[in-house]
Amino acid sequence: MLTATAALLAQTLLPEFDHELVLTRRVLERAPEAHFNWQPHPKSMTLTQLATHTADMPGYMVSTLETPALHLSSTDTDWTPAATIAELLQRLEKGTAAARTALEATDDEAFAQQWTMYYDGHPVINQPRAEVVRHIINHMIHHRAQIMVYLRLLDVPVPGIYGPSADER
Repeated sequence: MLTATAALLAQTLLPEFDHELVLTRRVLERAPEAHFNWQPHPKSMTLTQLATHTADMPGYMVSTLETPALHLSSTDTDWTPAATIAELLQRLEKGTAAARTALEATDDEAFAQQWTMYYDGHPVINQPRAEVVRHIINHMIHHRAQIMVYLRLLDVPVPGIYGPSADER
């Protein structure tokens, strides 16, 4: 629970973050393990790659809020996809808890500080932390929607997100 002295921006972001995570969990729970290696196109991620990336997204906020920069390279190899729904949900919960803690501890001054992500030594993101946090939430929503398209293509009932889906009517 936020204290009376918590940052105004954190107070604004946390309810939306919490709501979107409930919806994201609902979608991840529907991913059929039997189709984890399925992909709609050779250039697309497999279902498990996409779902894992989505489940890991909240955890990306931690480095954004606790460090001035992140250095990635084409040789980074720790992108192991989840093997089960249980693992997907565990990764989501772990990242969510860490992100909530980091958000609650960040004051408005820290949200205004520049944060940079480098890829192979080149800056690819250089924005105030608040903008990066919003980008992470939006990026998670985007990938959640992609998973819903995968579910539809696999004939898996799609959960309602901002209202009932065609499968819930």
